[in-house]
Amino acid sequence: MYCVRKVIDDLYWVGGNDNRLALFENIHPIPRGVSYNSYLLLDKKTVLFDTVDWSVCRQYIENVKYLLNGKPLDYLVINHMEPDHGASIEEILLHYPNVTIISTEKAFMIMRQFGFNVDGHMKEVKEGDTESFGKHKVTFVSAPMVHWPEAMVTYDITNGVLFAADAFGSFGSLGGKLFNDEVNFDRDWIDDARRYYTNIVGKYGPHVQALLKKAGTIDIKLICPLHGPVWRNNFGYILDKYDKWSRYEPEEKGVMIAYASMYGNTEAAANVLATRLVEKGITNVVVHDVSKVHVSQLIADTFKLSHIVLACVTYNLGIYPVMHNYLMDMKALNVKKRTVAILENGSWAPKSGSLIQEFLDGMKEITVLNEQVSVLSSLDENSSTQMDAMVDSIVDSLK
Repeated sequence: MYCVRKVIDDLYWVGGNDNRLALFENIHPIPRGVSYNSYLLLDKKTVLFDTVDWSVCRQYIENVKYLLNGKPLDYLVINHMEPDHGASIEEILLHYPNVTIISTEKAFMIMRQFGFNVDGHMKEVKEGDTESFGKHKVTFVSAPMVHWPEAMVTYDITNGVLFAADAFGSFGSLGGKLFNDEVNFDRDWIDDARRYYTNIVGKYGPHVQALLKKAGTIDIKLICPLHGPVWRNNFGYILDKYDKWSRYEPEEKGVMIAYASMYGNTEAAANVLATRLVEKGITNVVVHDVSKVHVSQLIADTFKLSHIVLACVTYNLGIYPVMHNYLMDMKALNVKKRTVAILENGSWAPKSGSLIQEFLDGMKEITVLNEQVSVLSSLDENSSTQMDAMVDSIVDSLK
């Protein structure tokens, strides 16, 4: 049975929702599932914008066939060739063998790498090219590294719709609600949108900034991403988030305490630190056990908050492995413009603090506070005094 929604005159959502997938890209937990968005334009020529992941292909084909109602599919525009959007290309070719695929040179190269036989179906476009489908005329805008090198976005000049590829997307299945104003985005969606951006696109901030500048030159009426809700108003909200995230500016002043603890003593120190910060009036504090909280959530809160405390036990004279994994993700995703404080623990050779400092020295625009805490097994009077100095330093730097 078909499941479609009208987006605007002539344009329909024909995608699908996956609530069974546990890990997006087999790494990021998605307890609320994910949507795979595709859009069908019914003009003099019929046009499909992107496909879907193979997991929802059956529903997808039913949706497309219902709306076409026996008419041919003239064009398939592929903005992004990652398999969660390009996996069903060959299935479309099976059902509509005369379709012309519009995409970039690099996208066609990747199609061949995946083993797709698209010979005889290709129409290559580049930035600035246009295509008319009847009353609707579109132009193609290059968006390299947002977040693959072949990516582009497509702008419908006629109605102001931006087919945004992986930009402005979010984890989470739609559950029948398609538009941003049909959900409480700030309450129910922003955390998934932040986690999606920071972990999937976060490394490529300068490229996102370039795309935002291009977007600022066109009159956008609707943003149609490949995951999550369609934006039809309140564009300033999501554009502001993307601007901050892609410039690596924190959304909020606050403190994330990320601790790695073996037997509970470093955890106890982290909780004491959180309590003292709150007592000093810093209430925007979150505490995460890096052994339990998935690194994708750690990264999301790292992008959200201005200050990070790394509280880490020494393990085999090194950094505790899960803390090291988190640090590696911070570096890989180009985290910068953050203030960091370090708390180390060790029973016979506390080394994690100096090693974390050395790691952070290899990152750009990270400010490490001089006031550090060194715990010998458990918090005592001496390390408690050090913690008071760290708290004062964090409070001062938040002003």
